[in-house]
Amino acid sequence: MSNPESPLLGYARPDGRWGFRNHILVLPLHQALSNAARDIADATPGAVAISHDWSGEIDNDFERITKTFAGFAGNPNIFTTVALTIGTDVEAGIIERAKKFSPIPLVEVKLADAGSMFKLVTTALEKVTELTEQAAAQSRTPAPWSSVVLGLECGGSDAYSGITANPALGIASDRFVEFGATSILAETMEILGAEHLLAARALDPKVGAQIIEVVARYERSINYEGIDIRGAQPSRGNIEGGLSTLEEKSLGAAKKAGNAPFTGVLEFADRPTAPGLYFMDTPGHDIEQLTGFAAADVNITVFTTGRGTPTGSAVIPTIKVATNSEMGLVLTDLIDLNAGTISDGTQTLEEVGQILFDEIVKVANGQLTKAEHGKHHEFNLSRLYGSTL
Repeated sequence: MSNPESPLLGYARPDGRWGFRNHILVLPLHQALSNAARDIADATPGAVAISHDWSGEIDNDFERITKTFAGFAGNPNIFTTVALTIGTDVEAGIIERAKKFSPIPLVEVKLADAGSMFKLVTTALEKVTELTEQAAAQSRTPAPWSSVVLGLECGGSDAYSGITANPALGIASDRFVEFGATSILAETMEILGAEHLLAARALDPKVGAQIIEVVARYERSINYEGIDIRGAQPSRGNIEGGLSTLEEKSLGAAKKAGNAPFTGVLEFADRPTAPGLYFMDTPGHDIEQLTGFAAADVNITVFTTGRGTPTGSAVIPTIKVATNSEMGLVLTDLIDLNAGTISDGTQTLEEVGQILFDEIVKVANGQLTKAEHGKHHEFNLSRLYGSTL
């Protein structure tokens, strides 16, 4: 049976990727320029910006950080990136790498050339204003199912996560993968104890072994500090939400990936090379994971939460799904969809899975999420143990 015709509308990029937003990203490549970037974006409808705490240090995380910046600058939801720089060789290297990664245009505005912070802001503001007008003039065109690169995320999990929102997301994810899209599960810490079940779904033994090794590698990186990560889970917030064991948390988190076979394993911020379901090695920290997703070409994310985590991205529309009605019906400024109706008995798991699938299509086609309305533009660089920071 053939797939139904795609109802998706997006922005075609020169390299075959698709965006579901057409942002101008103001990207500071030094922490001293973060305030300037936010001021520019706040003054220009259609522009977004991030903030961070990095000052160009070359340490054990240098490769991870520069790859993240370069990938983030080339996310397909971006029309053009305007990079604010001090004028260092490190920043020049990131820009060069970004241009190799992606054909998304990148314009640099240097503090060294501007001569003052005021002049930097006024010069960049002129460019950003011009670019937002160009972006607004670009129209959406019909996009194939393969245009979707879906990020699967959960945060503030509770006792309902594994029986409502997460398996409903799994149903939606399976359908997108079946139609030829890409879906990415992440948060290595969140699948501890369930990795063998995911590995059993791998397309081949090599991919299965990679899933097992990613988890084992993570545990080795923690254990050298004398930390029993399995004994430290679930977190306090999870326990307050009703989770009692690591197994309960991990099995519930894995439900986001549905039942599709795993096509491959990705390192942090690495891009998938073909459609299918992937596992990405990321921290369990919500904002770090979302940042890695953006650097890896994810163009839409679903974030399930039992505690109401208010996390969003500057460049990825992030759909918030409540696991329980008690929270979902109260935090209406944060939650896009309430999956608590499953446990309430008013809707079935399959019905909510279909509703969520339809919601993803609507958001891809331009419907703004609550996180977008609230301007939740969180960004956090992922750093590993052994960093000098």
